Amino acid sequence: MPMRRLLLTLTATCLLAPGALAQADAWPNRPITLMGGFPNGSGVDIYQRKLAEPLTRALGVPVVVDNRSGAGGNIASEFVAKAPADGYLFLFGTAGTHAINATLYRSLPFDPVKDFTPVAHLGDVPNVLTVSPEKRPQYKSCADVVSAARARPGALNYASTGNGASTHLAGAQFIQAAGLDVVHVPYRGQPGAQTALLSGDVDLFFNQSGPAIGYIGQGQVKGLAVTTAKRLPALPDVPTVAEACGLPGFDSSTWYGIFAPAGLPEAIQTRMNAEIQRVITAPDFQKWLIETQGITPSTINTPGEFRAVQERDIAGWAEVIRRSGAQVD
Repeated sequence: MPMRRLLLTLTATCLLAPGALAQADAWPNRPITLMGGFPNGSGVDIYQRKLAEPLTRALGVPVVVDNRSGAGGNIASEFVAKAPADGYLFLFGTAGTHAINATLYRSLPFDPVKDFTPVAHLGDVPNVLTVSPEKRPQYKSCADVVSAARARPGALNYASTGNGASTHLAGAQFIQAAGLDVVHVPYRGQPGAQTALLSGDVDLFFNQSGPAIGYIGQGQVKGLAVTTAKRLPALPDVPTVAEACGLPGFDSSTWYGIFAPAGLPEAIQTRMNAEIQRVITAPDFQKWLIETQGITPSTINTPGEFRAVQERDIAGWAEVIRRSGAQVD
């Protein structure tokens, strides 16, 4: 009897295998959703939509952008974490949603490591210290900002796209490094923070490079410094924080990446990673990243390498958050 049961099991496995293989080979056969956790017009949204078009062509099915903003990207992250791992829902994540928030929030409705499958790293994203030349014409350089903040502790403020966002923590790192007292004013997303800067409701905004480059090019804001160790090719005339603010060694940037729910079949993970790599390493796409978004193209090619970066940054950002005193319930 045991031998008979073994033979029946082997026979059933052989009969099921072709169907299982056919199902894997059939992916994708319907539209794929690429979900983001930030508003339309944000740096995340800009990249999502740029990525979705060539992915649609590569995969042969529509890749649809769906933004569910709020709670520092946690609303979208929770939705994806609890969704089926069938290859039809992916998350456009950030260092905020999948590294910073792990420490910033007292509790999360998901585990940023265990509840997700890493798929692809998309590049490193700097911030730009910006001011409104109309509302704050006195700030012509980063040195002017530092001098004003030291002369009037607590009088200046800076906008962010939300607690724990790169726009918040880049500012926090700057304030810590310079020994300043500047008030943080969080908004819900990039559009609200940008509007506050342009209207004069806030003094400063460490905006992400993509949106900032557009506003600088239009003359609506002035870029005083970039948070990277080297100047950005897209903003060659804007000095680094280290250069302009007298803070040697200052370097702050975050990243974008694609995640799926935990348990994504390895064949789908591998295929999606390969298609994304083909898109983001194409010369035209890299030119767009560097020259219009100020994003450093990724050199992290595999999901395993991406997971290692995520885990490293969870630990690294935890220290920044503890020093800043930031905490969200």
